[in-house]
Amino acid sequence: MSVFTTVTPDDLAPFLKRYCIGQLVELKGIAAGVTNTNFFVTTTHGRYVLTLFETLQAEELPYYVNLLAHLAHHGIASAAPIANLDDQYVDTLNGKPTLLVTCLPGKVAEHPNTTQCAEVGEMLAQMHLASRSYGGYMKNPRGVQWWADTAAQVAPFMSAADADLLRAEVALQQTTDYRALPAGMVHADLFRDNVLMDGDRVGGFIDFYYACNDAWLYDVAIALNDWCSTADGDIDDARARAFLKGYTGVRELDAAEKSAWPTMLRGAALRFWTSRLLDFHKPASGEMTFAKDPTHFQRVIEHHIRRQDFWLS
Repeated sequence: MSVFTTVTPDDLAPFLKRYCIGQLVELKGIAAGVTNTNFFVTTTHGRYVLTLFETLQAEELPYYVNLLAHLAHHGIASAAPIANLDDQYVDTLNGKPTLLVTCLPGKVAEHPNTTQCAEVGEMLAQMHLASRSYGGYMKNPRGVQWWADTAAQVAPFMSAADADLLRAEVALQQTTDYRALPAGMVHADLFRDNVLMDGDRVGGFIDFYYACNDAWLYDVAIALNDWCSTADGDIDDARARAFLKGYTGVRELDAAEKSAWPTMLRGAALRFWTSRLLDFHKPASGEMTFAKDPTHFQRVIEHHIRRQDFWLS
């Protein structure tokens, strides 16, 4: 379980008095995630999710919190933030900035089917369109320069062949210009464990704390690389076609996006190869933390390099 900051029921009781959500019934840590501390909070009024931010400061949170409120306002399946009695979304608990949000229906689909992939693709496109009227802006903090800087840190820990591949992929992304692509707010981390599926329908998108402004195609590639991947890092063709059909049924890709798609798939995989390498070789200190396998996204890239069909026709 990823719990960096311990919270007890005794800690939470006075905190809840600042909200109109009833009294505590159960407090349970959430296993997923490697950045923030999350708990399920069940009260006499319902079930909520409490997040304690381990790296983001309170002054950095308005972009994310206001985005959640904006998306929920537009009907996107996402958690709505809960304001305290001072009409503030962001509060403090055990010295950390915190946020309470509604608990969405559904569960993580560890082995998604084609229908679920299509539904996620459709909701992602709807989210992109809804975000056009959002006034916040956040430059991607984990863009190409971050990949390059991180690769330089982790390359000494890798085999020569793997380090050469890593450097070559960074160089490819550094020489690719995505600035002409349609852009706006992106989730930037829409993996299976950040979506709750209520059967075959999307119950909700969660964990928006890597959200930023970037090319929408980047978001599509990140999601497809996870939702449609197989254990060996390849991509399941049927799920990929369903995902893209769901997305393009709402928002068509333009010619520039179609041209950039093969390289963007590799860039989206590189982003998580580098971050997982960093977590693996230079882990953050914390209570009950875990690092995910970095070699998975290396294999995703290797399959994309050999790929001829990218599911657009």
